[in-house]
Amino acid sequence: MAGDALAAWGERAAGASGSGREAVAAVWRIESARIVGALARYTGDFALAEDLAQEALAEALVTWPRDGVPRSPAGWLLTVGRRRAIDAFRRRSALDDRYASLARELGEGGAVSGAAPADPVRDADAVLWDPDQIDDDVLALMFVACHPVLSREARVALTLRVVGGLTSDEIARAVLAPTATVQARITRAKRTLAAAGVPFAQPAADERAARLGSVLSVIYVIFTEGSSASSGDEVIRFDLAAEALRLARVLSRLVPDEPEVHGLLALLELTAARFPARTGPDGGPVLLEHQDRGRWDQGAIRRGRAALAVAERLGRGFGAYGLQAAIAECHAVAPSVGETDWERIVQIYQALGGLAPSPVVELNRAVAVSMARGPAAALPIVDDLVRAGTLGNSHLLPSVRGELLTRLGRADEARVDLEHAVKLCANDRDRALLESKLDALG
Repeated sequence: MAGDALAAWGERAAGASGSGREAVAAVWRIESARIVGALARYTGDFALAEDLAQEALAEALVTWPRDGVPRSPAGWLLTVGRRRAIDAFRRRSALDDRYASLARELGEGGAVSGAAPADPVRDADAVLWDPDQIDDDVLALMFVACHPVLSREARVALTLRVVGGLTSDEIARAVLAPTATVQARITRAKRTLAAAGVPFAQPAADERAARLGSVLSVIYVIFTEGSSASSGDEVIRFDLAAEALRLARVLSRLVPDEPEVHGLLALLELTAARFPARTGPDGGPVLLEHQDRGRWDQGAIRRGRAALAVAERLGRGFGAYGLQAAIAECHAVAPSVGETDWERIVQIYQALGGLAPSPVVELNRAVAVSMARGPAAALPIVDDLVRAGTLGNSHLLPSVRGELLTRLGRADEARVDLEHAVKLCANDRDRALLESKLDALG
């Protein structure tokens, strides 16, 4: 699988140049989407393109530490991939015409095993660095990886692989699944795309809006798990959140006229701005009211507010991500919890509930209502959610209810809910926080 060769480097190239290893890792993480996208455009075969990129990566792992990093590392990888494509097409007699076309484009002196391309700068400039074509390739790659024919789990895994450049081990840690399961998801996803005849191309204009929603959803899911780890012993999975933020930034450049793209970017920037203050020295969670706002990332706040302004300027009103970003902005500009405009947050949650209703939105609205109007006003909203049973497997609902009951002085009832929340919570750090609240009840 493309990218997994990095994980095996230590066994395959012990004693090789450290700078070569670092260059391979850095170039792959930064340029893998462009390389796979360019190869997919040339071959017309998504699965083949990733295999070719893997072969080029494996060759770089051997060649660069031995011979030095080429002048144009990404161009070198692309040229090796194209040479391997020619070899593959040569083996397919039915594709002789296509092979001849590719061979003419590559010309003489291309990369061979252990050698750099004749003119990697020219190749990179002509193929990889064409700004318009790059945009098309990366955007097409995102749309293919997030095609609705795939399950959500497959979309996440495939996006992290082909757009994010993560290895199977890295994806497995990110999504809390065994490496073998992740590899199987990616393999099945590529087979599904091939069986469905999904072309490597941006969808038609009339399909693009619906498909874009799938892309945004996958990035949002990745970031949500990164910003609030559902299990394990970390509050925040910084690498995962950072990868989602990078994808959102790329998408905002590739689709600059879609307000909801900028809304998602704003949400991620404004949420990530609070990361430095969300954990204490021991790695445990720090609640909003106890966070040192001086540690919030002001640069991220400025970027997030700027992205939100772009979303607003593009018109058509805020979508679900834009509304969530507007809530995050309320927190970002408030000097303290007490000085936060909670009534505005309540109003935004009401709008969000009308646009994208969900029990999680209702639960968050209840928290905002409790801050704006007191816990007694919020408790009926939470009780309605309990009766509905839609969040029965989540620790969030009993933890919020326990907090409201604690504030109302109903300690015995609060204890029951907090004990239930502790049983349901899979994150070690969050569970410890809930246990401390239980201890405080006496």
